[in-house]
Amino acid sequence: MSEQDIYEEHVLDHYEDPYHRGPFESATHAHDGKNPLCGDVIHIDLKLSDDGKIDEAWFDGQGCVISQASASMLIEKIEGKSLKEVLQFSATDMLELFGPKLTPNRQKCCLLSWRVLQTAVHSPVGSPGEATNGEDGASFGGPSLGEES
Repeated sequence: MSEQDIYEEHVLDHYEDPYHRGPFESATHAHDGKNPLCGDVIHIDLKLSDDGKIDEAWFDGQGCVISQASASMLIEKIEGKSLKEVLQFSATDMLELFGPKLTPNRQKCCLLSWRVLQTAVHSPVGSPGEATNGEDGASFGGPSLGEES
């Protein structure tokens, strides 16, 4: 398979004109994730309704065409769905949604947003898992313990 085959028209459409990309101030749930092997980064913001539906979904990030286009496809797909439907949406479903067959390394790019979504639905904004109030220990401005040599 050539690189050309990977970037089918709908993939490029989502990359060049992504669905709901950017900051979303009204999020009730959010999560970030990255692929340490290639540096792709995805942030997902969700607005969940009281009855467990995804009213709005947004993403932001940086990385390859595959990671960014697949995030756009996923956000468009899940909006309006129930939490149950979102949690039943599998990695295989995500790869099928993307379309072109991918090598195992490129599948990681495609599945990054799916992995972030799986955590985002369980991560209310402002919860202890989020580094919003300095809980990550880096708020004092020095290196973290892991950064000291």
